[in-house]
Amino acid sequence: MTMDTPIDYENPWYYKGSAFTSDDINDLFGFVYRITNLSTGKQYIGRKYFWQKRKPKGGKRRVTSESDWKRYFGSSEELKRDIKDLGRENFRREILSVHKTLGRVNYEETRQLFLNNVLTESVDGLPKYYNNNILGRYMRKDYFDADN
Repeated sequence: MTMDTPIDYENPWYYKGSAFTSDDINDLFGFVYRITNLSTGKQYIGRKYFWQKRKPKGGKRRVTSESDWKRYFGSSEELKRDIKDLGRENFRREILSVHKTLGRVNYEETRQLFLNNVLTESVDGLPKYYNNNILGRYMRKDYFDADN
């Protein structure tokens, strides 16, 4: 991570102990991350791409630009509600791994979801993760057992 690059966004993503900035992207495509609720310890694992392709109004070609990764806080509705209720400062955002291709980002996210048992892990009978599905195919409601 570049030490002289100022952090230009709130509640930065941390990777290997340092805040991640646009200068760190280089030829990377995206990352796999974990967001942790600092008051409950509940976590969310997901992926985000550094780049987006958009077709400008009236334009013929798609233009690649940096995505909203700095402001991104996951796609889980439950997580978004907790962030709104508790404030962004009560959540830690960390990058678990960075990747140069779409396929590697997607594969590593899925691998981490299964390795961490996001659909079945619990703490005091409550789900440990905000994730409620894997690939839209495996649903927490089908696997989570509050009585384990």
